[in-house]
Amino acid sequence: MDSAIQQKVDQWLAGDFDQQTKDAIVKMRDENPAELADSFYQNLEFGTGGLRGIMGVGTNRMNKYTVGMATQGYANYLKDVYPNDEVKVAIAHDSRNNSRFFAETTANVFGANGIKVFLFDSLRPTPELSFAIRQLGCQGGVVCTASHNPKEYNGYKAYWNDGSQLVPPHDKNVVKEVEKIASVDDVKWNGGEANITIIGKDIDEKYIEMVKGLSVYPEMIERQKDLKIVYTPIHGSGIMLVPQVLERFGFTNVHIVEEQKTPDGNFPTVAYPNPEEKATMSIGLEKAKQLDADILLGTDPDADRVGIGVKDNHGEWVLMNGNQTAVLAFNYLLEARKEKGIAQPNDMIITTIVTTGMADDLAKGNDVACYRVLTGFKWIAEMIRVKEGKENYVIGGEESFGLMIGDKVRDKDAVSAVALLCEMAAYEKDKGKTLFEKLVELYVKYGFYKEDLISITKKGMDGQQQIAAMIQEYRNNPPKEIAGSKVAQLLDYDTSKGINPHTGEEWAINLPKSNVLQFITEDGSLISARPSGTEPKIKFYFSVKENLESADRFDEVNKKLAAKIDGIIASMNLK
Repeated sequence: MDSAIQQKVDQWLAGDFDQQTKDAIVKMRDENPAELADSFYQNLEFGTGGLRGIMGVGTNRMNKYTVGMATQGYANYLKDVYPNDEVKVAIAHDSRNNSRFFAETTANVFGANGIKVFLFDSLRPTPELSFAIRQLGCQGGVVCTASHNPKEYNGYKAYWNDGSQLVPPHDKNVVKEVEKIASVDDVKWNGGEANITIIGKDIDEKYIEMVKGLSVYPEMIERQKDLKIVYTPIHGSGIMLVPQVLERFGFTNVHIVEEQKTPDGNFPTVAYPNPEEKATMSIGLEKAKQLDADILLGTDPDADRVGIGVKDNHGEWVLMNGNQTAVLAFNYLLEARKEKGIAQPNDMIITTIVTTGMADDLAKGNDVACYRVLTGFKWIAEMIRVKEGKENYVIGGEESFGLMIGDKVRDKDAVSAVALLCEMAAYEKDKGKTLFEKLVELYVKYGFYKEDLISITKKGMDGQQQIAAMIQEYRNNPPKEIAGSKVAQLLDYDTSKGINPHTGEEWAINLPKSNVLQFITEDGSLISARPSGTEPKIKFYFSVKENLESADRFDEVNKKLAAKIDGIIASMNLK
């Protein structure tokens, strides 16, 4: 074994760690040395969003000690920034295995550092944590979740005083403080229990009332209150609030997927608790088909992502992708607010650099501003801060199945998204349309945008190096043409430069640095390459567009666009 890894193992065996942890290390050493090496070869990185990793013993795993050290560093930073204030934090967790334990560990460490803690009494959706931070006047917060990752993962998301995840300068400053915690002996583990207050139903009620206030057309719901809704929480925290919110909105015909109703960190009915995946949503799709439902919705374990199923133009149940969902949601709020007479001249929407270009067309068609930011809702929240008092934020969203409606929550919120999407379905049904028919109508009006995504996973010790080498190769030797179309623009967000490779013209990209490359071809195709910030994978996003002259040509053009994306993927040797 590498001597540096062996040194870390020896430190844990000799250090102030519980006996169960030491026994697990000895067992791995004897039975699975490769796993032991992977558990200790690096420190689990506290990135700009927090921690995420496989649960287990070791420096490269989610456990009591890595969570405690991260919390100590975050506590130190909060006390440095607010030396004269009573520092307060809110803490929530989802249904994952050990999430409650990690949340209580986090609460104990904050409390031992003299910080006032508001800890939810049981699992809650991530967006409610964001709301609670603002509601309770906290300077920070934490939610213990690994979002949609497989069951062996858990995580720790850190938030700032506006309810958004950390952005500059706080993100990197917190990382520095966490890196200063060299040993578990630097952590204050207990002694501050009196600083912990348990919260629950009062915040739930305030959150539900806030979400209800987002409704644009309650009279449409009243007319369509028997809209047939199927909802699955996929064994996660959505069950705590989504049914209540739908009832409060006035929907009376809601069917919960019983097999996935109970919170369970083993996610027994799915391999991967992600509502983007057809396999994950298959039980819900079958139930929607049996009931002849109007809409199917699913939320991930911490209820910040939403998946939506509808009947297509052939009457078959299909899952919409995140871009399609965002397009429908954006359009509904813009169209309905205008129709209701509540649109404002300074309305704006926000999306990200890898989300469909159709968002810009929708904004232009409705005379509102559309801003593009880096991937992640913390950047949408940052743009809201920049525009606060000057422009009116309506909705934000990105392709990764996330929406953020209104500005009372500053992270993606699947609870309010479910309610909005059901209201949207009621609005269209009242006009005699399905959601799929509405989407095709928008394609006819603005152009048929089709997107796809490929994720390439590289696990283990050398996975990150392979991903880094892959993106660097594209940076050093960018393609001159893709699928027969010349690359007209290369956008490098890491160097903040755009370039026309044929003329040599360069320009500045006015966004924070990010390890993202985009290629725009002469035929208008957009290809983005981005290493994930939370998983050992690199993602490639593809977007192509054609005119759609009429709804009856949908299948023909859809097939043509799918072939175009396949050609791009083949051209880039990604399959």
